[in-house]
Amino acid sequence: MSELTLAKPRAPRRPAARRSNFELYSWLFMRISGVALVVLVLGHLFIMNILDGGVHRINFGFVAGRWASPFWQFWDLAMLWLAQIHGGNGLRTVINDYARKDATRFWLKVLLYVSMVLIIALGTYVIFTFDPNITD
Repeated sequence: MSELTLAKPRAPRRPAARRSNFELYSWLFMRISGVALVVLVLGHLFIMNILDGGVHRINFGFVAGRWASPFWQFWDLAMLWLAQIHGGNGLRTVINDYARKDATRFWLKVLLYVSMVLIIALGTYVIFTFDPNITD
């Protein structure tokens, strides 16, 4: 009887990974933040679009009144941070799975992390420095 052998897999070889629980924590974060985002986003949609008369009341004054409360600032800030980090973590996983070259993977992650930091920083800045008393 002849012995059957399998060809070596074509997956690119990567150096042995260090022992780290980063991927476990990343996986847990995705589940926990996903549940939190469902609550935050559905609450946001319910309040902004259904409660008290619908979308026609949403204007600059409505946002100014809403962001006068630290509760709503925290709500919107939590939604921003969780959505950005949750989405960035998912895109990081896609980059790791589909970018074949190490250099490509590196530069895609640099672009991802820079864009995440900029969006989080700008959104946080807007939420905390919003001035309802704008004059021309």
